[in-house]
Amino acid sequence: MNTSLSANANFMLPFYWKASALAQLTPLENVLACLEVDLDTQLQFSKGLLIVTDQRVLSAGPASPEPEWRSWPLQSGWVMEHFDYAGVGTLSLRNSVEQLATWRFTLSHNVVAMRLQEIFAERVELITHGQTFQNNLVARCPQCKLLLETLGQECPICNREKHVPLSTWGLFRLWQFAHPYRWQLLIGFLLTIASTAATLVPPYLTMPLMDDILIPFQNGQDIDHDLVTWYLGGLFAAAILAWVLGWAKSYILALVSERIGADLRTTAYEHLMRLSLEYFGGRRTGDLMNRIGAETDRINVFLSLHLLDFATDILMILMTAAILLSIDVRLAAATLLPLPLIIWLIHVVRDKLRTGFEKVDRVWSELTNVLADTIPGIRVVKAFAQERREANRFRDANKHNMVVNDRINFVWSLFSPTVTLMTEVGLLVVWGFGIWLVSHHQITVGVLTAFLAYIGRFYTRLDSMSRFVSFTQKAAAGAKRIFEILDHVSSVPEAAQPQKLPSPLQGRIDIQDVGFRYGNRSVIRGLNLVIQPGEMIGLVGQSGSGKSTLVNLICRFYDISEGAIKVDGIDIRNIALSDYRSHIGLVLQEPFLFFGTIADNIAYGMPNASRQEIVAAARAAHAHEFILRLPQGYDSLVGERGQGLSGGERQRISIARALLINPRILILDEATASVDTETEQEIQKALDNLVQGRTTIAIAHRLSTLHKADRLVVLEQGELVEEGDHDTLLAKQGVYWRLYEAQAKNAEADRVKLGEVARKEDIL
Repeated sequence: MNTSLSANANFMLPFYWKASALAQLTPLENVLACLEVDLDTQLQFSKGLLIVTDQRVLSAGPASPEPEWRSWPLQSGWVMEHFDYAGVGTLSLRNSVEQLATWRFTLSHNVVAMRLQEIFAERVELITHGQTFQNNLVARCPQCKLLLETLGQECPICNREKHVPLSTWGLFRLWQFAHPYRWQLLIGFLLTIASTAATLVPPYLTMPLMDDILIPFQNGQDIDHDLVTWYLGGLFAAAILAWVLGWAKSYILALVSERIGADLRTTAYEHLMRLSLEYFGGRRTGDLMNRIGAETDRINVFLSLHLLDFATDILMILMTAAILLSIDVRLAAATLLPLPLIIWLIHVVRDKLRTGFEKVDRVWSELTNVLADTIPGIRVVKAFAQERREANRFRDANKHNMVVNDRINFVWSLFSPTVTLMTEVGLLVVWGFGIWLVSHHQITVGVLTAFLAYIGRFYTRLDSMSRFVSFTQKAAAGAKRIFEILDHVSSVPEAAQPQKLPSPLQGRIDIQDVGFRYGNRSVIRGLNLVIQPGEMIGLVGQSGSGKSTLVNLICRFYDISEGAIKVDGIDIRNIALSDYRSHIGLVLQEPFLFFGTIADNIAYGMPNASRQEIVAAARAAHAHEFILRLPQGYDSLVGERGQGLSGGERQRISIARALLINPRILILDEATASVDTETEQEIQKALDNLVQGRTTIAIAHRLSTLHKADRLVVLEQGELVEEGDHDTLLAKQGVYWRLYEAQAKNAEADRVKLGEVARKEDIL
């Protein structure tokens, strides 16, 4: 097998299949693309592999005990078709006569499958036109041997960091949050200059103390006590002044940094709340929590402590350098000798620390994601006895975090002692050169003593400043992750000049030629529907037919790809989101309750509601009786996500929440799907009160619950296929009839089983 083939196959093939797949390839065969499928033809989870080479299509079935390989040599006119429906993707290989093979997979593999289909089509096109694909013309990365689309293309793997802007620049973007506090910052900066200058006074006074007091005394002269008092008084005054100024500047700048951090957190959170559901669908909860919490706190610490220390270090170095040059240029030059080398080291280490700390942030988010998954889902974890599995998952994430941090610590632990070593060598140079100058009577002992005092502070600050690199890169990595949120533009934008809804709102909904794609998947196509004010519509269809998607589009959680949705003749994209959604009441299949009291949860959509209004809404939702049975009634605390309440009780509270805001448009998304029959009857009574006089769109798993709907709308594969009342649709014997008959048969089978169980119990 040639080297190029081995490199490419090793890079592309999944580890699970690598050994078996490599054994199937010929020495001159080149792997162009591969896809690991996870469903069999019966839609059962099963591993398989699909490979497209420059010569043929290879396919392997389940790898237990040995995979069964099939092969189809590529021929002109062959087609690989791709489509997806209801969460399942399909690739079909066809020739001009028949279908040769089919592969199915979950949509997590959809992007890879589409790319494989494109490569297959390109390869067949080359064969059709009689061209060859010589191995020496294959575009590959010279480092990782990744197959590229065209010759000269940059490798997306090896060059993934090349086009990433330096995260350090994100720190400069913090100025937009610091600008409102610019005058406080200016005062803090002036105090920093003053306090730094005050700390430089004591070493300067050591020169006259040595040359005018101590050395003359050693030579037999009397001590001038008044002069000593002045010098010592000056040292004490300088110490007090430095303390006062240092406290003032630290306090002011700490206050400012706290406010900048608070503004950053608030802005990031408010922007997050304005983003569409599409953004949250692709993000982990733990990662977002970590960004807004831990990352903003890290930036706050950087601004309040490390940046202040860095500014002090810079001022100290500049002022010290100026004083040293004014005392003796030759000694000053010797003192500054290690500075260029230290600056070069900082430049070398900075980029490694930057990329390293960005990796640390990502790994830390993985750790937080495990917590965010398992703590809210602890009931499921315990129900399936998966405590050990989750503990192992956390341990693996924690170990990964430790490994990444170890790499950073290796670089940093080597850098810091190197800077210290250079400063110590510089101090020895100054000692040696200073002693030589004193021995040749070119400077006094007092000058050398002052120099050494200043050098101690100079090198200490230089060492401290070098450590600032680590803090800067950590804060820069955090700022980059926060600005990734702030820079994200919502896919559901606000209207530039929003139109006002008519008052009162009638609730007429016009759905005109609506189409919607979720990523590469078409979900709704060419849908037309008119819902009259006060009309109750029932949405019917199999899972994946587009019912919930249509509801999400009407609520404008997503924006349509084609057509228009109008309410009372106004396109909903031209209405302010808050204004539009304030007229919509939403009751979900799984109601979400917040940690707080029962009253707070009912009044979530109207926080200023009176207790009388809350009780009235609860009565209408048939929730008042069970609320009064709770220990503190309406003031009883609801656990996180409604812990402590049954499913039916949570649902009735959510209905009361919708009733309180008195919406003109009502959405019922499987509101009674997950409760028992008795609870369903209670909820249905509450829903009867809720739907009166409102435009209502109801999705129900059990078709029997839609008997009060004015009209039923049947969806199939994102298209409206039938509409009418129950009896009319049954008479057509179409899609609705098949769904109804299937549910009736299932219900009858359940009744038979219950009857058999009851007879057995009677016999026993």
